[in-house]
Amino acid sequence: MTATTATALHLPPVDEQRLISSALAGDLAAQRALYDGHVDRVYRLAYRLAGDADLARDFTQETFVRAFDRLKDFRGDSSLATWLHAIGTSVALNGLRKVRRQRERETVLDEALTIGAPSRRAEPDLQERLRRAIDALPEGYRTVFVMHDVEGYTHEEIGAALGIQSGTSKAQLFRARAKLRVALADFARERVS
Repeated sequence: MTATTATALHLPPVDEQRLISSALAGDLAAQRALYDGHVDRVYRLAYRLAGDADLARDFTQETFVRAFDRLKDFRGDSSLATWLHAIGTSVALNGLRKVRRQRERETVLDEALTIGAPSRRAEPDLQERLRRAIDALPEGYRTVFVMHDVEGYTHEEIGAALGIQSGTSKAQLFRARAKLRVALADFARERVS
């Protein structure tokens, strides 16, 4: 992390508001400071949701393109970070839907080539099983789980970013964890035996 990034991450709201005003006036240094101050956390969120570095970079870039296009609409009801994460979450989830549809079409073609071929699969390790279990969660559960348990967002921040109540975030996290326990229970039993 650069000194500029570290400084921008901890700006008082007044300084960030000045940067926003300057960025809106076309000040490229202010735009860069806003970007540098938030890019790492937006990227981590995109990476956790996508599970792929290339997709995360694309989603991060798209998040900032949209954010700077809409910066004039930022009202300051929440922090700029929360507003950016709401945009980032939307970009990532919509991008993942598009990627999933494309991959499903590719999978159908790949499966057609392997029908009748003997299948040999080794038992995946815990990390792979966990990744698949997280990917299998319903979208809302997965998003809240990643934001809270992986990225460390509070339920209030998640609620603001996703447009839901913090209680809904807590309930979705509880259900996500329960589903993960069930999905990984057989793996735990295999390791104990």
